[in-house]
Amino acid sequence: MYYAIISEDVANSLPLRKTARAEHIARLEALREHGRLLIAGPCPAIDADDPGEAGFTGSLIVAEFPSLVAAQDWADADPYIAAGVYQRVAVKPFKKVLP
Repeated sequence: MYYAIISEDVANSLPLRKTARAEHIARLEALREHGRLLIAGPCPAIDADDPGEAGFTGSLIVAEFPSLVAAQDWADADPYIAAGVYQRVAVKPFKKVLP
């Protein structure tokens, strides 16, 4: 089943994101390589593809896991959590309908 991992950043998270980005992306690439990643990306703080120094307000990951517990465990181990990027993370079952 798919699960949505919805994360909300702390204020001024950009410097923190930069310190953990490579590890964060590597985990997403591993999901993609195993065919389990549906979509992933950050939410820009401004209405622009590249928000520059405005940074981001959070992230959305939708990926396949064997259970809600497994999805939560994966989310809890995100390097962005260890780096202090996220102030809140919600993990919810997700049903893909379209496309």
